[in-house]
Amino acid sequence: MAATQKDRSAKTAAKRRSRGEEEIRLHCMAGTRQVLADLMAWHQIEEQGEAMTLALHHLHALGPKGSAQFFAPPRHEYVIPENVSRKLKLAFDREALRICHDE
Repeated sequence: MAATQKDRSAKTAAKRRSRGEEEIRLHCMAGTRQVLADLMAWHQIEEQGEAMTLALHHLHALGPKGSAQFFAPPRHEYVIPENVSRKLKLAFDREALRICHDE
């Protein structure tokens, strides 16, 4: 007699527990999903889990210093426009006068 779905699921779960396997979920935006799809296509990898596992192991093999560049997110510099800077200065000056006048 064939095993039921419940039996197969229990057997699979037990096997995963014995191997120390753990599920890791990743919620990502479309851009991140596209990057993963590109990597998979470039290297003929069909399963997302395999691509992610390979990427993690290769990054780990680089060590702390070698992998550091990949974990330094690009920082965006924000330059305050001149008109906003003027308005902030005016507001600051008005507040300084108000405080000075109140005292």
